[in-house]
Amino acid sequence: MNFSEVFKLSSLLCKFSPDGKYLASCVQYRLVVRDVNTLQILQLYTCLDQIQHIEWSADSLFILCAMYKRGLVQVWSLEQPEWHCKIDEGSAGLVASCWSPDGRHILNTTEFHLRITVWSLCTKSVSYIKYPKACLQGITFTRDGRYMALAERRDCKDYVSIFVCSDWQLLRHFDTDTQDLTGIEWAPNGCVLAVWDTCLEYKILLYSLDGRLLSTYSAYEWSLGIKSVAWSPSSQFLAVGSYDGKVRILHHVTWKMITEFGHPATINDPKTVVYKEAEKSPQLGLGCLSFPPPRAGAGPLPSSESKYNIPNAVWVWDIQKLRLFAVLEQLSPVRTFQWDPQQPRLAICTGGSRLYLWSPAGCMSVQVPGEGDFAVLSLCWHLSGDSMALLSKDHFCLCFLETEAVVGTACRQLGGHT
Repeated sequence: MNFSEVFKLSSLLCKFSPDGKYLASCVQYRLVVRDVNTLQILQLYTCLDQIQHIEWSADSLFILCAMYKRGLVQVWSLEQPEWHCKIDEGSAGLVASCWSPDGRHILNTTEFHLRITVWSLCTKSVSYIKYPKACLQGITFTRDGRYMALAERRDCKDYVSIFVCSDWQLLRHFDTDTQDLTGIEWAPNGCVLAVWDTCLEYKILLYSLDGRLLSTYSAYEWSLGIKSVAWSPSSQFLAVGSYDGKVRILHHVTWKMITEFGHPATINDPKTVVYKEAEKSPQLGLGCLSFPPPRAGAGPLPSSESKYNIPNAVWVWDIQKLRLFAVLEQLSPVRTFQWDPQQPRLAICTGGSRLYLWSPAGCMSVQVPGEGDFAVLSLCWHLSGDSMALLSKDHFCLCFLETEAVVGTACRQLGGHT
């Protein structure tokens, strides 16, 4: 595993382009675009104020920079560096900005969610969408980019509107049986829209593309409800995380719960592999921590139960076998974790100077080099899975990974006792 030199960064704004060729980062009001392979600066753009949000277009040809405090969006072209676009929302203000799937329209949400303005980079035309709801996740696009679903609030009632992204014409408009809609999310195949209610009421509704209610699910009543929702890549399963500390898996045929995963205080299943971060002795040097590798048919340790602090633990379940597969207990609360886009490998950071990697082959921890402590607050994978960007408060660096086989071998060689 190798690391690049450290570069300056502001506000954790660092993103790979969708095609994997470029890496964009922000330093105050400057946007820096680098070549991923050489890390040489290809373009340096200067914005009118400090950048608060950046986003690549789907084809990686444009990148937008949003300055919410000024109500401004500036768009830069990678192919034509001399071309640029400035969008000023004026007195309406700006609270959110994103690309449409075609990479030629920008959707700006004004202050107080009065409207969404759709700006066309090609025709310079402007369209307006009224009544967007201020909620956790109010806009979602289908994976193929054909449709957009928008959560709305009119006359003290929740609605969903479905638009055709090619011309922004309204396709469907229907009300939802929710008290206070919190989020919406298309299934990856674009056939089903999940809509979930406020955390004060456990309710998730499934709608078809034409607005028909397919099913409603509620696990319990009179307690805090849904906390998070996620589709499986195949669209066959819908995971619903709840405030009762459980994850419930719904099946796409019946929309009934097929299993639920808990986060118990103790674990005594001998089939579950448990990793526990341990302080290492100075003579061990850098490299893998003494995490035990998984062993086929391994029995429980002399102490058959282990207790876990939930904020410090990462839980990995096997969906094919519907069981808990592994638990990683960290010394510090987990800041974020992300799956490798190419293989079953998980990257974890806890706000310290270490990067943690888990795969079915084992688990490892690596010290991020640099002057002083490089506190890893966030990370993002390159689409190839061969590298990732590690982000701290004021800097970032790239981590180049070895193959899965090498990682697995290293962990087996250094595996030890808990």
